[in-house]
Amino acid sequence: MTKPVYVASDVHYGAAPPTHQEAFLRWLEHAASVASGIIINGDLFDFWFEYQWGTTRGNEPLLEQMRSVVDSGIQITLVGGNHDWWGGRYLREEVGIEFLDHPVTRYLAGHCTRVAHGDGLGTGDTGYRAFRAILRSPYARFAFSMLPVRIGDRIANGVSNTRERWDNRGADQVTRSNILEAWAVETLQSHRELDLVLLGHTHRPLVREPEPGRWYVNSGDWVVHQSYVILKEGEPPQLLDWRKQ
Repeated sequence: MTKPVYVASDVHYGAAPPTHQEAFLRWLEHAASVASGIIINGDLFDFWFEYQWGTTRGNEPLLEQMRSVVDSGIQITLVGGNHDWWGGRYLREEVGIEFLDHPVTRYLAGHCTRVAHGDGLGTGDTGYRAFRAILRSPYARFAFSMLPVRIGDRIANGVSNTRERWDNRGADQVTRSNILEAWAVETLQSHRELDLVLLGHTHRPLVREPEPGRWYVNSGDWVVHQSYVILKEGEPPQLLDWRKQ
């Protein structure tokens, strides 16, 4: 019997509640024991950058756990999100994960799946998309890479709003969730080969079946929910809460 694929997103390691971070490390260990592969759909780190002089600090327990999973023979795929799109050689070569800086379409446990973090998709977010293009330009990336690690990390921590989401899920997240849901349904309608659209970004776990046998799933987050997805061949996606396992 084919093993399932495990999916999570929006861990925001480094800024999520410490107990949730510890729970995610246990989830990784569990997933490695039962899954054929693990997908992290963006914002695994609250911030990640590979500078000329080193990498973002404070992630050592997570990096070590991922190395252990990879060494056990389980592939981890990280799709870069708006907090950790700047991954690269270190994650690929030193940790051993597959790092993607773009959405992909793949067969996951028999489901033809579009995997994207979700930032910049759908209507609205015009200002963010313009700002993202600047941040992700090779010029900005090179300039930031020349900063001392502690200075770059301090700047990133200063603009992150993850801690504000610990106990406060505002109307903007609901609006963004609705926008991404509409985008996912439209994507399923316009790409008939797809069985499944997997997103994150909104921190709102969701499963919707707009047509029989075709799903939109948002894996939620580990800042508030500790939610994740299991994909099994021939079965609907399962959205679960790690706290209830």
